Amino acid sequence: MDHMLTRSLDRAATTFLIVVAACGILIPLSNLLLPAGSVFHVPTYLVALWGKYVCYAILALSIDLIWGYCGILSLGHGAFFALGGYAMGMYLMRQIGTRGVYGNPILPDFMVFLNWQKLPWYWYGFDMFPFALLMVVLVPGLLAFCFGWFAFRSRVTGVYLSIITQAMTYALLLGFFRNDFGFGGNNGLTDFKDILGFNVQAEGTRAALFALSCLALIVAFLICRAVVSSKLGKVLIAIRDAESRTRFIGYRVESYKLFVFTLSASMAGVAGALYVPQVGIINPSEFAPGNSIEAVIWVAVGGRGTLIGAALGAVVVNYAKTFFTSGVLAPYWLFMLGAMFVLVTLLLPKGIVGTFNSWWEPFRARRLAEASAAREDGVSEPKMAE
Repeated sequence: MDHMLTRSLDRAATTFLIVVAACGILIPLSNLLLPAGSVFHVPTYLVALWGKYVCYAILALSIDLIWGYCGILSLGHGAFFALGGYAMGMYLMRQIGTRGVYGNPILPDFMVFLNWQKLPWYWYGFDMFPFALLMVVLVPGLLAFCFGWFAFRSRVTGVYLSIITQAMTYALLLGFFRNDFGFGGNNGLTDFKDILGFNVQAEGTRAALFALSCLALIVAFLICRAVVSSKLGKVLIAIRDAESRTRFIGYRVESYKLFVFTLSASMAGVAGALYVPQVGIINPSEFAPGNSIEAVIWVAVGGRGTLIGAALGAVVVNYAKTFFTSGVLAPYWLFMLGAMFVLVTLLLPKGIVGTFNSWWEPFRARRLAEASAAREDGVSEPKMAE
């Protein structure tokens, strides 16, 4: 396994991991150890904001794994992200206990308000952190497995698969909006107090969550690199480029697609679980189809099929969103996002990183050829001993 990971890392991937690790260490330390007046001090609100960007980067990685390398364009990955967030939110709600508005030690406030008499069976176990972590991975993965089992075996591909994934997301949106669904209805889950006994609003907790998010991004990137650099990755690329031909030479295309789709959904669930305690709320708006479409735009802007580009695109687009939605251009943000997608498609069809690679590789190959030629020219016949 170590050999596989080492073999899958090139210079760009190693640099990316070093940058993420440095951010995961230096930003929390600058927030906790440096005084507020220092020029290098990072305010707590920025730690939480950048932590949200890191969670989005993990979501973008999960989409790039299936779209960039397997050709599965999912417009419903926001659903898996939201399900992971709800699983973590349910754990956080169970930790409130008697500190809620109504002081009920078992039922969350919204259930008391709606006159629920007992805790629904699907909330059992969420008072235990290990169980919640299991559900963060299992629930999105199980939904993706069941969905993919029927979709891929029915050989639904292309735009039809994208429409079905979006319909799945919208169906979940409608379900979670209902008050009798048991997840807080329109208001969702909020007013979190503790996570593992630590105050979620404390500076130390926010710094730790940011560091954990960076660690999760590193692990997710390593998993994706290990997959795409292996024989499995070559089969996925073959499915992307020529699915029928890959099937005809004997590969069980449906099994490969089902595996990578389930893995991608579980990664999205982890991103959602890390997102919720840093943002402080999870509600049905996270299921909105527009969120899934926006996540696909992140990948397209950064560079489909590059992994690094997907993570970079998530950070760049969301930073632009934060910047432009706080000024006079706020009402026009969606138009700007659409224009960005159109311009990238027309001018940079391979995305930021993909276009850079296409420019850099010929230059790099030429330099290597020149260096090799120079070494050959510098070799002379050995002189005879006098």
